[in-house]
Amino acid sequence: MALMVVKFDLKKRVKLAQTVWFMYWFAVLAGILLLSLGLFFKIELRKRSELMDNNESHFLPNLLIIMGLIACGINAFGGKVCYDSLDPLKFVKWKTVLKPFLVFCVVFNALLLVTALFCFVMRIPLQFTLAEGLKNGMKYYKDSDTPGRCYMKRTLDLMQMEFRCCGNDNYRDWFEIQWVSNRYLDFSAKEVKDRIGSNVDGQYLMDGVPFSCCNPGSPRPCIQQQMTNNSAHYSYDHYTEELNVWKRGCRDALLSYYGGIMNTIGALVVLISVTVGLQYVQSSLSSLANPEDVESESEGFLLEKSVKETFTDIMTKMKTMGKGVKVEEGGEEGIATRE
Repeated sequence: MALMVVKFDLKKRVKLAQTVWFMYWFAVLAGILLLSLGLFFKIELRKRSELMDNNESHFLPNLLIIMGLIACGINAFGGKVCYDSLDPLKFVKWKTVLKPFLVFCVVFNALLLVTALFCFVMRIPLQFTLAEGLKNGMKYYKDSDTPGRCYMKRTLDLMQMEFRCCGNDNYRDWFEIQWVSNRYLDFSAKEVKDRIGSNVDGQYLMDGVPFSCCNPGSPRPCIQQQMTNNSAHYSYDHYTEELNVWKRGCRDALLSYYGGIMNTIGALVVLISVTVGLQYVQSSLSSLANPEDVESESEGFLLEKSVKETFTDIMTKMKTMGKGVKVEEGGEEGIATRE
């Protein structure tokens, strides 16, 4: 027994075909948008690739680009079929390819759901990638003369100003690394000697942050040096006073930014396919009471049989295909033995 049967006359079939045709071209636009967002996401990740701990973060944008291209192709084909279905004589040429096409659409829909799921769950590995990448990037902030790291300072400064953030988790992360290059330190100065001598690794650590951490909206001039030394600044107490540097860590800021992009794309992905509509178009035209009379009534359905019977048929076909492969292999071995 067919599942979700709907009766159609000519007027209803034309309305169905026109509606599904419109939805397919809307899905083509959604596919183009998905492709564009995938490219945009890839460019955004590439811009800050120095701050990523690995290349696995590019898996998702690559997948989105591929899915966007496939979506454009299959939805454009579906739109063409719906347009031709307005004339049953033109529709005949598509009848042989529609069933395989619909099966491919079902598989593609499943892949779309997996892609959407990836968009929502990739936030977790991205968090660890950013945490490790930012940590390493901050260590190389001072190495502006080292090949391969020349632009790390610029990248971090631009990121902190653009996303209004400071450090990895917060501004205190800068206290734990030497971010000032040795070329700008006066090693004859007592203060420099004391700081280097007091550190086991011989690094010049200080309670300060780069200028890019400063909040330009603060009424007070930025205090970025000796931030924990109250006596170094007039009317200042770092425990109680609002610091005029960004409090938010860059990992959290970037994660919110990329997470927002991925959530938007994940919601878009589920809007791309309109396979159900095409199935009704195909079944309603295939079941015309009189194929030569376009005004005759017909029945459209979602599945030709019940879900249970459809599943049983699929499993039976798969088993038959498996047995066929085994028979062929056995036959080949028998022929080889006789030879």
